[in-house]
Amino acid sequence: MEISPDAWILYEWRGWQLNATVVFTWGVMAILVLGSWAVTARLSEGETVSRWQVMLEVIVGRIRDQIDDMGSGDPERYLPFIGTLFLFIASANILTIVPGYQPPTGSLSTTAALAICVLIAVPVFSIGQRGLAGYLKTYVRPTPLMLPFNIVSEASRTLALAIRLYGNVMSGTVIVGILISIAPFFFPILLQLLGLLTGLIQAYIFAILAMVYIASASRDRASEQDNQTQAPNNQGD
Repeated sequence: MEISPDAWILYEWRGWQLNATVVFTWGVMAILVLGSWAVTARLSEGETVSRWQVMLEVIVGRIRDQIDDMGSGDPERYLPFIGTLFLFIASANILTIVPGYQPPTGSLSTTAALAICVLIAVPVFSIGQRGLAGYLKTYVRPTPLMLPFNIVSEASRTLALAIRLYGNVMSGTVIVGILISIAPFFFPILLQLLGLLTGLIQAYIFAILAMVYIASASRDRASEQDNQTQAPNNQGD
């Protein structure tokens, strides 16, 4: 039994290997691109809209509401990144119902790449919100002695994101594989349904944690601006 799709080599040429992780990752991306194109190509603002458009609007609306609930400011700023993370992970996990498919999120290389995207997005959004100097100051707050600890914190939470997603998806694959060898008809079906629910939950948790990290890095700037705005008003009173 192959625990990770990395071990499934589909093609090899002169030492160059194409594994299932790469193939299935590009397959999921292709499905998302083609699906979004098919839905958005026929968008309608009238009274009659397609079911696919309604489903897409519900998904986007729920993601926007979740971002807004985080209190990070304008949700439209973060919606493309957070929404893409959620849709990719959710789609990659849902497609496990397809025979022969292995979720690329069951590979540590994929989850590490997603976590690195979050690691890069945190300073990018924070610098855009508070500026480079304001972002760098967060590493020496409340005292410069916290600099090494803050750096370790950035690295550890990135590692935690990757390991958490990988561990949950991989463990589900292993359990299903074991039960198939014991009871090949009954238990795998139930666990497959449970795996779909777990995959959606893992996509939600990953997206929420990414938004938490981004919001925590960008929120201080907004708080400082609010305090500066309230100070003159208090003096006037």
